[in-house]
This record gives sequence, C-alpha cells and structure tokens, in this order.
Amino acid sequence: MSVLEVKNISKRFGETEVLKDVGFSLEKGEVIAIIGSSGSGKTTLLRCLNFLETPDGGQIYVNGEILFDASNHKLLTEKDIRKIRLHFGLVFQSFNLFPQYTALSNVKLAGELLAKERSDYKENHKTILKEIDENASGLMLQVGLTDKMHLYPHQLSGGQQQRVAIARALALSPDVLCFDEPTSALDPELTGEVLKVIRALTEKNTTMVIVTHEMQFARDVADKVVFMDDGFVVEAGTPEEVFGHPKQERTIRFLERYSNL
Repeated sequence: MSVLEVKNISKRFGETEVLKDVGFSLEKGEVIAIIGSSGSGKTTLLRCLNFLETPDGGQIYVNGEILFDASNHKLLTEKDIRKIRLHFGLVFQSFNLFPQYTALSNVKLAGELLAKERSDYKENHKTILKEIDENASGLMLQVGLTDKMHLYPHQLSGGQQQRVAIARALALSPDVLCFDEPTSALDPELTGEVLKVIRALTEKNTTMVIVTHEMQFARDVADKVVFMDDGFVVEAGTPEEVFGHPKQERTIRFLERYSNL
C-alpha cells in the first residue's frame, strides 16, 4: 500500500493552468525529488498537497484512504482541511519561523495548540505538555541544535533556522514530509548542513517529497525523480533513468545545465 498516491491533480489561477493531471505515488520511506525550471508548477504541487491551495481536479490518498477528491471538495470544512494537513509536514524556502518565539517554542507550538483541543487536556495538561516538550527537545537534538534551543530566530544563521523549520515539520509525526527548495535561501556554505539533516532523515525511513534545484543531491538521495515542465510531469523514473538515461528531449535540455551529473 502506498503512503501517498496523487492522481490527476490540476490547478489553475484564473486562465492560467499551473498543474495539468499531475500524479505519482510513494511507498513508506521513499523519497521523491521533483525537479524543473521556475514556473513549472513544483511549488504549487506542494501547496496543493498541504492544502495551502485547493486543487481543482484529482484525488489524494494517504495510506490507502482518500483524503481529497476534487469532485466533492466543497463539502470539506476548515476542520476537515486541518485534519488533512496533519498528514503532511512542509518546510518552506524562507523558514517562516515565528520571530517572537524561541527555536524550541517554534517546534512545540503546533502540538500545544492541538493539545488544547483534546478532551482530556484539562485533566492531564501537565503530562501532555511534558511529552510535547520532550518530543521537541529530541527533534532539536536530531537536527543538531540542542545548544540553540532557547535562542530566537534572529540569533540563528539561515542554516540553523532551516533546521529548526525541519524539526517543526517533524513535530506532529506527519506521514509525508515535504520540502520546497530547502536550500534556496541559504549561502552555499550553509547548504551542506541542511542537506546533511535531510540525508539523515532518509536513514530513518522518512517518506519525503523534495522540490529541489540541487541535482546531485536529488540523484544521491531520491528513490524516484519527477521532472516537471509547464505544469506537466514530462518524465519520471529512478535517478539513474532520469539523470543517466533521460528519454524526453525537454528533460535532456534541462539537464544539460548540469553536465557534471
């Protein structure tokens, strides 16, 4: 059974069709890298998965259960959308940390807000909050920032902020972790520390969708690669198939920029 199955997702903004029948599937622990030029629809696809945008067509399944069907999406309430979002964690290009909270508090915040909706919160709030704190502290250790937990975002480097963002995305134990160009806002020497954390996640059997312009990284960590252009999936396959033996002329022209691959 696939952890994630995306079928025929489409999205338009006004007269512009940004996604055109996009589909792929992921098994538990697999990593899919989505590559392509700016404007090809990669980020919009991630935003549709995380319901920052609502697809106009298609279906999304997680663990074999249908989460979304465009034919009846108007029946979804805001509560339904929040429930769907719990299946996905999203790491943005520009970190999007809350500046008024410490690094640790940024990681804990969503869990604390959700905990208050639990029927047993008043009775067990101390135990619940302790568990959230321990989980967040463990994630800060996982991304190598135990000594930075009580600092504010402005006191951290870009690479450190992005690692906090990764810990925050992991805090609610999503089925699928999504990255939108996780190194695009970083200086080259800070890129490596973020990529190292993502590589470590692959060893922990984390299911991931990674939009990236780091072609060598995509080739090294991904189980599947999708090349998008003009809203379409032009080519998909293993890294060896897409990078080593591309079949489509558009893929070949795109990859010519990365001749070292």
